[in-house]
Amino acid sequence: MDQKAVQNFVDGKWDDEIVPELVEYIKIPAKSPGFDPDWEKNGYLEDATQLIFGWCKKQPIEGMSCEIVRLPGRTPLIFMDIPGEGDDTILMYGHLDKQPEMTGWADHLGPWKPVIEDGKLYGRGGADDGYAAYASLTALMALQEQDIPHARCVVMIEACEESGSFDLPHYLDHLRDRIGTPSLVVCLDSGAGNYDQVWLTVSLRGLASGTLRADVLREGIHSGYASGFVPSSFRVLRQLISRLEDEQSGRILPDYLQADIPAQRQRQTQRMADALGDSVVHAYPFCDGVEPQADSNYERILNRTWRAALSVTGVDGIPSLESAGNVLRPHSSLKLSMRLPPTTDGEMATERMKETLEANPPQNAVVSFEPDHAARGWNAPDIAPWLEASLQNASQAAFGQDAMYMGEGGTIPFMAMLGEFFPEAQFVITGVLGPNSNAHGPNEFLHIPYAKKLTACVTQVLADHLNR
Repeated sequence: MDQKAVQNFVDGKWDDEIVPELVEYIKIPAKSPGFDPDWEKNGYLEDATQLIFGWCKKQPIEGMSCEIVRLPGRTPLIFMDIPGEGDDTILMYGHLDKQPEMTGWADHLGPWKPVIEDGKLYGRGGADDGYAAYASLTALMALQEQDIPHARCVVMIEACEESGSFDLPHYLDHLRDRIGTPSLVVCLDSGAGNYDQVWLTVSLRGLASGTLRADVLREGIHSGYASGFVPSSFRVLRQLISRLEDEQSGRILPDYLQADIPAQRQRQTQRMADALGDSVVHAYPFCDGVEPQADSNYERILNRTWRAALSVTGVDGIPSLESAGNVLRPHSSLKLSMRLPPTTDGEMATERMKETLEANPPQNAVVSFEPDHAARGWNAPDIAPWLEASLQNASQAAFGQDAMYMGEGGTIPFMAMLGEFFPEAQFVITGVLGPNSNAHGPNEFLHIPYAKKLTACVTQVLADHLNR
């Protein structure tokens, strides 16, 4: 394969078509159904689906079928089938739904306002994960431009990932016969430790989340009259959270939320820490003087990839500062998000958390924990020699650097599903969410030069797969 020719083709496709397409895609507030319950009526997911589908179906890929599959009451799914040589199948995955706006964007930026600056395309969803469909087909077209054969490819782009992919199992069942049994799964929805080499994600954390609520009164009353007599609902919540988390260190306490870290993953983490050095810390927008948890980069990486961690991501029952009067609140609620080790069962963890939080409440307050989402993590199977060699060659050709392996702190429910559906498959889980790209947060961006090179690397893997 002529690597230079591949990169030239990919670069041209990105410059001429993909970047302009993503500019239009970013403008669409296609929030995931978990954040837009009226998604069908509002039509933004449909707009994003039609935009991506329209580009895909007009690409000059011989024999490709391209359709929007719809199940009643479910978000749409783009399904493409590209013929190839042999009787094997590659499954390529991405999603088009987005996280909500979030505050804190720079004055000249915004979630639905695409801006290109210093090789970065700012706006919600470009990197997570609007580019996936475009990059997947471009990698295939780069092979076909050189008459390099590849296996049959199935491309699936869902619209529910940011809500936990709750529609995806229904589509997997519906399309099972049409998908077949892939020997390779390529997912372009993950991260990168830097923008200087290929990064393969080999583990993902699971998730257990829900709303913790404490009620102490039927209605609010004057704080001067009641405080010191009526227990504070917020204090009750503080005590309950301490059952899960050590407030000094952030360490998660219950044994059922822990897991042994495989030796291979520890070695890969150490290699990652050595390669990235203090850029591990600099990747986060810390306020001046704030220190990360743990004393070494190795332990910090393990903390965010293989150890449970608790975050409070939402609050209810507490007025804003502007409307905060001298009133003792009748209740307080917190949205809890517990990231879990890759090998910990999310459903089990959620059930046990509910038992822990609701048992023997302080002051006999009315306490409830209502789970809203549980997701399994994922730990990749051992990498096949052919794939390891392919990734190494691709990274050296595109970047002049070795391929690297990393755990990721987020959750991609699709991976656990696919690992269960296709236990014999190899997995290439990669993506463009590198340092400061800030997916889900303000000032999210897609690093265009990195995306171009990663697309070329995927091309190499697709070619090597047929000849493994």
